[in-house]
Amino acid sequence: MFVAAIRILFFCIIVCLPGLAWPQNVAAKLATAYQVFTTDAQLQSSLSSVCVLDATTGKVIFEKNSKIGLVPASTQKVITSASAYALLGKNFKFQTSFAYAKNKASLLILPSGDPTLGSWRWVATSENEIIKKISQAVQKAGITTINEFIIQTKNREEGTIPDGWIWQDLGNYYGAGWSPLNWRENQFDVILKSGSQLKSPVSIVRISPAIYNYTLKSELTAAAANSGDQAYIYFPLQAASGTIRGTIPVNQPKFKISGAMPDPMQQFARTLLDTLARNGVKILKNAPVRITKETLPVGYTTLLTLSSPPLDSVIYWLNRKSINLYGEALVKTLAVKKEGTGSTSQGLEFIRDFWKKNGIPNSELNMVDGSGLSPLNRVTTQAQVRVLQYALQQPWFSGFYASLPQLNNLKMKSGTLHGAKGFCGYHTGRDGHQYLFSFLVNNYNGSAGTLVPKMYKVLDALK
Repeated sequence: MFVAAIRILFFCIIVCLPGLAWPQNVAAKLATAYQVFTTDAQLQSSLSSVCVLDATTGKVIFEKNSKIGLVPASTQKVITSASAYALLGKNFKFQTSFAYAKNKASLLILPSGDPTLGSWRWVATSENEIIKKISQAVQKAGITTINEFIIQTKNREEGTIPDGWIWQDLGNYYGAGWSPLNWRENQFDVILKSGSQLKSPVSIVRISPAIYNYTLKSELTAAAANSGDQAYIYFPLQAASGTIRGTIPVNQPKFKISGAMPDPMQQFARTLLDTLARNGVKILKNAPVRITKETLPVGYTTLLTLSSPPLDSVIYWLNRKSINLYGEALVKTLAVKKEGTGSTSQGLEFIRDFWKKNGIPNSELNMVDGSGLSPLNRVTTQAQVRVLQYALQQPWFSGFYASLPQLNNLKMKSGTLHGAKGFCGYHTGRDGHQYLFSFLVNNYNGSAGTLVPKMYKVLDALK
């Protein structure tokens, strides 16, 4: 009987050996690949960090500098996403209400900071659909006159730009700041035309939609063919005129770039009032658009409440298209949930407190925004993989996982800032082992385009 037991034990060990050996093989491959990576000339002045966990056991398979905070760029969105899922729920929806006071002929909006209002990513949220629904509600209520337009921003932070966002980003679509009332993702398009000669002036063909009370001028010049979009919009704060600088390729009759709306609330209000006027509603000439935090008196009748798509759908686009505005809106919404007021700092404090309760020290989540656009953020790769590990065990994981792009045959979120590149996500190896990983590099030489294949070679050890 003793001999039989020994045989059974020996058989079990033989059966289990491949499973035990595989993570060890992966660890060895990672160590070799990472060593080669760090000796590359492009990394001579850099700091890199990597952390890989076994999804089943939670054990660290490989790590280097995993407790050192680095600039995460947009890989920080995995933290914002998981925090929003955990603290708001996958079915959470933003709500925007519209009301009317007949005695004042006053149209009122109660915004929620919904970043999807007017977005083209869903049919129900598109600009035309939103304006149509409001117009129909106004018509159904028998409203014929509007003397003023009020946007009530109680409990909403006025500042739209998080700490550390740089001027070169702010005028461009990816640097669109949050507003209590967001519209069309706070984005507009500029159609440009370049000539056939290098360094010749580039003209503005049109701006869509037209931006109320603001102008743009072009200081662009034409560059070599295939040089790409090197155009940047600069909108000085509190100024009514912006400038486009840089280059676009030669021989472009309709070259499109996208910018950030300087004042989304005014843009929405004027768009709606113009539409209502065309539909026969009498609008007071130069009807004031008043933004107030005051509690308004009674007398308003609710006309319509618009709901955003559920959080699950918002996070899908947050990560798939790396929409910075969505990340900022979620952080401010978390602040409203916790403190009743929507400030970025309060929302981030809520996030850090939540993860601290789940074993991640505050020192590893030194964040100043929700999107990762600020170069002031510092996050550890260890913290990121622990967030991924937590998400893996939650009922909302399938939505979170689906939101991550497929890059290099790995399911992961990427991040890019000047001098910072990162990847963070999941991969299941050939034998069925699943790994969680985060890989950040700061202060590298050369271009991100030449760095990425080298980072891929390290992550290929997981395959």
